[in-house]
Amino acid sequence: MTNYSVVGKSLPRKDDFLRATGRAMYTSDLSLPGMLYGKILRSPYPHARILNIDTRKAEKLFGVKKVVTGKDTPGVKYGVVGIFPQTFDEYGLTIDKVRYIGDEVAAVAAISEDIAEEALDLIEVEYEELPCVFDPIEAMKPGAPKIHDYAENNISLKIDRNFGEVEKAFREADYIREDEFLTQSVDHVPLELHAALANYDASGKLTLWATTQTPYYLHKHLERTLGIKGIQIRIIKPYVGGGFGDRSDGMSACDFCAALLSIKTEKPVKIMYTREEEFSTSRRRHPMRVYLKSGAKKDGTIFVRHLRIIADTGAYNSYGPVSINIPTSPITVTYRCPNVRYEGYLVYTNNQVSGAMRGHSHPQTHFAIDTQLDLIAKELGIDPIEIRLKNATKAGDITTSGAKIGSCGFTKCLNQVRDITGWDKKWGKLKEGKGIGIGTMSFASGAGFNFFGVPSSFSAATVKLMDDGTISLLTGASDIGQGSDGTLAQIAAEELGVSLDDIRVTSADTELTPVDFGTYSSRVTFMAGNAVKMAASDAKRQLFEVAADKLEANVEDLEARDRRIYVKGSPERGMSFTEAVLKTQEAKKGMPVIGKGFFYPRNIFNLVTGEGNITPAYSFGSYIAEVEIDKDTGKVKVTSFVAVHDCGTAINPMRVEGQLEGSVQMGLGYALGEELYIDKGQNLNPSFLNYRFPTALEMPKVKSVIVEENEPEGPFGAKEASEGTVVPVTPAITNAIYDAIGVRIKELPITPDKLLKALEEKDK
Repeated sequence: MTNYSVVGKSLPRKDDFLRATGRAMYTSDLSLPGMLYGKILRSPYPHARILNIDTRKAEKLFGVKKVVTGKDTPGVKYGVVGIFPQTFDEYGLTIDKVRYIGDEVAAVAAISEDIAEEALDLIEVEYEELPCVFDPIEAMKPGAPKIHDYAENNISLKIDRNFGEVEKAFREADYIREDEFLTQSVDHVPLELHAALANYDASGKLTLWATTQTPYYLHKHLERTLGIKGIQIRIIKPYVGGGFGDRSDGMSACDFCAALLSIKTEKPVKIMYTREEEFSTSRRRHPMRVYLKSGAKKDGTIFVRHLRIIADTGAYNSYGPVSINIPTSPITVTYRCPNVRYEGYLVYTNNQVSGAMRGHSHPQTHFAIDTQLDLIAKELGIDPIEIRLKNATKAGDITTSGAKIGSCGFTKCLNQVRDITGWDKKWGKLKEGKGIGIGTMSFASGAGFNFFGVPSSFSAATVKLMDDGTISLLTGASDIGQGSDGTLAQIAAEELGVSLDDIRVTSADTELTPVDFGTYSSRVTFMAGNAVKMAASDAKRQLFEVAADKLEANVEDLEARDRRIYVKGSPERGMSFTEAVLKTQEAKKGMPVIGKGFFYPRNIFNLVTGEGNITPAYSFGSYIAEVEIDKDTGKVKVTSFVAVHDCGTAINPMRVEGQLEGSVQMGLGYALGEELYIDKGQNLNPSFLNYRFPTALEMPKVKSVIVEENEPEGPFGAKEASEGTVVPVTPAITNAIYDAIGVRIKELPITPDKLLKALEEKDK
């Protein structure tokens, strides 16, 4: 491996002390003089027409400063993806009718939270209840209640893609298997609640502090829905207590309502969700019905697949149009398969809205892929790892959908995880009740889509060199707790040859930082990292041009390292970094040294046809879980986990290991317990008390192993190590359960009652 001085080191973040001591300021911690408190009135019905809203009693309540409804807005719809016009289907405040329990009807600003809450009870809304539909299969039937007028049979978007010769391949297959899998509705469960603080001042400028992953998308949404110019809006992202995709939609109701109320009152307005609102009205992972049919040769070569997914998007699209497109990637990239058909149906229901969540459609899809691979391997008499090795994608492959695979350490991951766990001595050989299982993944290092007519995959950064040798790094990328500010600082420090202590990062402020469309799709290290490296390189070039003249050397013979610039091979012929900055400023007649970087990947992906590269680089991984099962109670204990992940160069290995360990926790909950219980549109468990996510007590021992398969397109060879890491966890656990007790459950979560029922049926 290259001998880097900063990259590849497990260095702490500068702000770790602030987080650990509670001094980091989150949106919920902020306040302004004269600040009002906002609350949102939500629909008690899953589907109803709004006939009248009477706000007079609420407006007369002492301390209430403003009540707003949909009539107080420009009445402009918003959504996530601009390429499909129907995706703009949601108002900041509903105007005509409500479509799920929790839909936003009105908002109040008052001098205290208690008064704002009391005012909500005084708003009188006259509804005409409408027929409802909660199951996507029922929603697709002729005559089902229509949720949005444009969507025939409530199908927001239908995908049908054929790569290769699918029907012919099935006719030629030696073996065919068909299975159906069900996945549940789960919540992101960020520790920090949604919050927004808006301040519209006398100059007509709106400043919004928000719990967002995508400040520039939020900026665009507010510009569109409030009808004000972009130059009037400033979005600031303070510290964020977790996101996992829930805060990547662009705009939440608290963002819009806080901004609208501040404009109407000309005072600062702060809105914070309750935990119940967080569970019941924020986005959730799409529940999916996944049908998978595969054809194989006798030796286990998979050469044809048909994947069909029906996704419940709830009352509005949110990220759904992207979510239903994404499964094309895992079904064509992880394993070689020359013939693939993918059908996707994004279906409206009167349920809570679904959106992006860590792994974004991959966890549901790979649960099906990895489960079925084990089933095929068993029936063909092949070891589960061997069948994966036989079909594994390799570097240089071009998939049937036209994706070009650059670096790929998938085979290395499979072999390493097998050796580390002693798979050959354990699989099928452990005592009954104990089992071992494998899960796998591939994932994009930043997907390229077109939002608002703007390519979302580009990223920009600016580096300013100060006269004392320190560096100010400006990036629009959002650190939401994953540590991206530190990662980008390491990239800049390595490129400039300085210490991490010399870098100060300013991120995610739309008035100060260059455009970056946010933290989602595992894009920050790759996209923003490349932009930062380019900006640092641009600044370094300016220093080298001046230093070369002073040192009587060629620019290409210079090196920056250890806070010095010197001639390669002759460290004594050089100058300090600070001296180089000062001499460069002098040569530029006092102008500061500013480096600019802009990264726009060359990959070409067609969101309509699904052809091409969704990303410049893919990560790969293989995880193995070991479990113990109590057959009397059906309780599953995951005893150990080995996670092997190909992330290219690990900019900060400690941070990658943290992502792997956090992913095990999230995937563990998805496999064994987490579920939003929604009955006729009503969330029945909107609290930590009844939502079964695993705590530290349920966590197994986790061994994290990093495979560094250098990615030429990535900054210093790096690629994805965040979202994709969650994907293999669930299938590894479910496959281990089968190895332990010989029952196969295809519906998540795998709870004790499902296991006991399956065991009872097995023993009959």
